[in-house]
Amino acid sequence: MTVSTLDTQTALILVDLQKGILGLPVVHPIAGVMQNARALVDAFRRHALPIVFVNVDGGAPGRAERSFNVAGLPPDWTELAPELDVRPEDHRVTKRSWGAFTTTELHAYLQRQGVTQVVIGGVATTAGVESTARHAHELGYHVTLAIDAMTDMSAEAHENSVTRIFPRLGETGTTQEIIGLLDRRRA
Repeated sequence: MTVSTLDTQTALILVDLQKGILGLPVVHPIAGVMQNARALVDAFRRHALPIVFVNVDGGAPGRAERSFNVAGLPPDWTELAPELDVRPEDHRVTKRSWGAFTTTELHAYLQRQGVTQVVIGGVATTAGVESTARHAHELGYHVTLAIDAMTDMSAEAHENSVTRIFPRLGETGTTQEIIGLLDRRRA
């Protein structure tokens, strides 16, 4: 289903658009993903809606066959990409697991803001984005996924999330569709 509407209190959540992640080999050009993410940031600012920037700083403590390894990453790997133009009024969340809600205060922050819907983008589609979307859905938020403001390391995995998983968690749309809904809603 294509995105149909946005609630009055919708927040933007951008996941792991940070220096150490953006250098990974991804299937969609990262410049386009970042351009779309920035367009969403600008639109949410224009409409005075909450913006949440999420970065990852380590991995969950459990054992895994392929775990997150920070060894060898540059010291500034957790810094958000400068082109996002993060401002003091933007909310920041640092996570140590795939999803942005687990062991963070994100849900409490969104509740204080009266948020009922979230628009999510970032890297990687099948990890941070999907985990955050699943948890948001479980918490009762209306979920919209900005499919051109995200990418993954695997084309097949990305396509699986976008076509099979995301429609079960919420609605999907392009950056322009989402911005169009924001602009029409406030007109």
